[in-house]
Parts: sequence; structure tokens; C-alpha cells
Amino acid sequence: MNESVHVSRDSVGQSASVTAQRSWWDREAGDYYAEHGAFLGDDVFVWGPEGWTEAELGLLTGAGMPPGPVLEIGAGAAQCSRWLAGQGVDVVASDLSGGMLAQAVAIDRRRLAQASCAPVPLIQCDGSRLPFGDASFAAVFTAYGVVPFVADSARVMREAARVLRPGGRFVFSTTHPIRWAFPDEPGPEGLTVVQSYFDTRPYAERDDHGRLTYVEHHRTLGQRVREIVAAGLRLVDVIEPEWPERNTQEWGGWSPTRGAVLPGTVIFVAERA
Repeated sequence: MNESVHVSRDSVGQSASVTAQRSWWDREAGDYYAEHGAFLGDDVFVWGPEGWTEAELGLLTGAGMPPGPVLEIGAGAAQCSRWLAGQGVDVVASDLSGGMLAQAVAIDRRRLAQASCAPVPLIQCDGSRLPFGDASFAAVFTAYGVVPFVADSARVMREAARVLRPGGRFVFSTTHPIRWAFPDEPGPEGLTVVQSYFDTRPYAERDDHGRLTYVEHHRTLGQRVREIVAAGLRLVDVIEPEWPERNTQEWGGWSPTRGAVLPGTVIFVAERA
């Protein structure tokens, strides 16, 4: 018998959040790839449901980026890292979920059987507790990974800053905070405010036994900026990508209908002094 999902907005600590996320993504990795793999590709760097790519935006590969290794946190099946490797970038992909990394391994094995392309190095680790030395990377990035799924996102910012070299860049995309004021619906019903933007209690799902199974954490735009600055990073840019006409796909609450009038994603670009 399938258990019910009980949704609430209440306090969730860092340890409980990490445990729930690892379990959820391990369990859902295969279905997630089956549902979204065609949109994400196996070696395409997509910043969010709008479909804008790194090839178009150049946030990590544009002019002025210092040379050196790059770390992806919350890499999932490592599509973004695989694209960077194809551009000649020395990149390491990491994720909390062994299930998601297993998807990455399966993709690499399939690609190796089809052509001579080296697999991307993969490491299983918590994005808020990185197993790397100080100043190890020229850039750290994540596309919808880690940041919305941890209670202590300020710690993620500090860890990214710690492993960055001076002048290194941290770029991350996440759910735009304004979306939390609206229902998670792709149609017109998703265009009416139903709760306060300033209510930063996380969205939590629990099973019939009260066990936390999934959680997403909300921060206002100002809170995100303060976390970045407090980590010793310099905010370079904030991008609110518009929904492109070419994308007619719905993804949860993201859709052309909502994307025409509301930002669904925000991308922060920061550098270590």
C-alpha cells in the first residue's frame, strides 16, 4: 500500500534535511532521469527549467574566468560537468546522493560504449561539508543543486568560498524566491499569491509515520545576498532569466504561462576576493 504524503511548513534542521534529501534522491534518481533526461540531455549544461544553457550565458566559460579545475556540487547525473569536460575544462562532479551518481556512471558507460570519451570524475559528498582543501578550485557551481535543499545554505556559501582560489567564481541557480508566494501550479491558477513571500519556513513532506521524506528551503532575495557576502564573496551579478519562446515544456510549477510574467529561476554569480 502506498503511504500518504503529509505536507507542512515547519522548522527542519540541517541534519534532518541532509538525511531526507539523500534518501529521496537515492529513491527517485531513476524516475527523475526518465522524466527529465530528454530535456537535460547527457552532456548539456542547463541552468534551469527555462532551458538557458551555459553555452548561451557564459557564466563560467566566458571571458575573465581564471584557469584551473572546476567543482560541481549537487551534480545529479553530471550533465553539466560532462559538457564542461567536452569544452576542455578540468572538472569534478559531486553529489550527496549515490543514486544520482549511479545515473551518472550509467551515462558514462553508455557513452564509452558508443564513442571514446573519458568519464567525468565523481565524488559522493555533502555540498555543505566539502572534502577538499582550501583554495583548490578556480570555480564552483551548481544548477539547482544543494542550495534549495539544505537548511544551512549559509554554510554552503562558506564552503564554496573556502575551496575557491582568490579570484575564483561561485555560480549557482535556484528557485526564484518570489515563486514561494504562489502555488506550485503551471497554469493560470499558479498566478495568484497564496502566502507571504517573507514566510521562510521550509516546505516539508512526511510519511504516515511522521518521517521527513523531502524538504525544500526558502530564502528571500535579500537573505541570499547576505549569505553570499557574509561568506567573504563579492556579488558580481544576479540573473533572472526570462522564459524563452522556444521552450513549451512544463516542469512542475515552471511553465510558459508563469514564465511570461514571473521569474522562476535566479542565478547568482559571485567571486572570492
